[in-house]
Amino acid sequence: SIRFAEDHKHVIATAEMSPKAKDFLVKDMKFWVVKPRMSGLNVSGLGTLISGYYIGVQLGEPKESERSFTALETPPLTGDVPGRIFTLKTAELGSLGEGTPIFFRKLPAGQVISYELDKDGKFLNVKIFVQAPYDQYVSADTRFWQASGIDLSLSASGLRVQTESIMSILAGGIAFETPTSDAPLPPADAGATFTLFGDRTEAFRPPVKNPHAYLLVFKQSVRGLEVGAPVVMDGINIGEVTEINPQFDAQKVEFTVPVTVVVDPVRFGVRFLNLPEGGNADGNNKIIMDTLVSHGLRGQLKTGNLLSGALYVSVDLFPNEPPAALDWTQNPVQLPTKSGQFEAVEDTALDLMKSLDLTLGSVRGTLTNADNMLGNAGTLIAPDSMFNVQLLNLLQQGGGAARSLRVLADY
Repeated sequence: SIRFAEDHKHVIATAEMSPKAKDFLVKDMKFWVVKPRMSGLNVSGLGTLISGYYIGVQLGEPKESERSFTALETPPLTGDVPGRIFTLKTAELGSLGEGTPIFFRKLPAGQVISYELDKDGKFLNVKIFVQAPYDQYVSADTRFWQASGIDLSLSASGLRVQTESIMSILAGGIAFETPTSDAPLPPADAGATFTLFGDRTEAFRPPVKNPHAYLLVFKQSVRGLEVGAPVVMDGINIGEVTEINPQFDAQKVEFTVPVTVVVDPVRFGVRFLNLPEGGNADGNNKIIMDTLVSHGLRGQLKTGNLLSGALYVSVDLFPNEPPAALDWTQNPVQLPTKSGQFEAVEDTALDLMKSLDLTLGSVRGTLTNADNMLGNAGTLIAPDSMFNVQLLNLLQQGGGAARSLRVLADY
C-alpha cells in the first residue's frame, strides 16, 4: 500500500517481502526509488523510462532486526565498494556536486557523496568517498584541492597548462596528494575532516613559521594591489599583503593607503646567519629590522605583470635614502616607504618641465629686452640718408626676429 503520513509531508509505503529476505531486514539496510538521474557526468536509471520506477535495496550487516526504514532521497554512491568516507570543509562549493570525481595522481579514486551547509553558515561540509586502495594514501597531512577546469599560468618558463582529466573540465573534480617531504604517517581514520583548498599552489603553500605584521603607508595609486599579493625581497617571497585600508585626512587634505603585510621569511626557506647568541625570536627580529632600516630598507610598489597591471610589495635597500628608525611601540610597526618606479619617473619628468619652464622664462625676458632695445635704437636714428635707412630696416628686422622667438618661447 501507499498512503500519506499524518502530517501530509511524507509518503508511507508498505512492502511485502519474501520470507527468504527476513535475514536482510536489519537497521543499516538502505532503500531508495530507482528512476532516471543525472549527476555530473553520471547517468543512471534510464531503464525505468520503459520498465517504470522500482525500489532499490542495499544490504546491511546482519545485526539488529528492523521493520521500519526511511528511504534515501538519492541512491548511495558508494555501494558495496570498499573504501572510507571523509569530510572536506570549504567556503565555496564551486562546480562540485554529488558524483563529482576524486583524483589521486590523475587516477579516478572516488567521488563526492553529499554536501551541506555548516551550522554557522560560514562553511560547507563536503562528504567524499575514497575507494580502496587509494584510501590508504590519505593521512593527516594529505592536501585536497579543487581540480575543476583548466589551470593556466604564465611564468619565465613559458605557458603552463594543468588539468586532471577531461572529466574534471566538464564536471569538476577534487584532487588529493600527500607531500613527499613529510615523514610517512598512518592512514587517516574514516570520517576525518580536511580543508579543501582552491588550487594546488594554495594547498602546498608552506605553513606559518614566525609571522610579523608591518604597516606601509603609500601616497600613490595602489590600483592592481590585492590582498594576498606577495611581499618580495631580492626576488624572494617573504610574506603577503593581508589588509588594504584607504584613508583621507580632511585636515591635511591628503589621501593615503595604509597596507598591512605579514612577513615570515622562515616560512619560505630563508635562513638567518650570525644572529646574536642567546636571543629570542622577537629580539632577533627587532635587531634585524633596525639594522635593515638603518641601511636604507624601504617598501615600494612594483608591477608584477604588465598585462594585468597586478602590483606587489617590494622591500629593498636604498643606501642613499635619509636615515629612519622604527617605533616599536606601534602595533603594527610602520615601515618607511619609497615612491614606486612609475611615480619616480613622473617626479623626474615634472622636475624637468619646471626647469625648462624657468629657462624659457629667462629666454622670454631676454628677448623682450632685446626687442625694446632695438625699438629705442630705431627712434634715435633719423632716415635722412641711405645708410640710416638701411640701418633702420636692419633694426626692424632684428626686432621682428626677437618678437618671433618670444612668441615661440611662449608657445
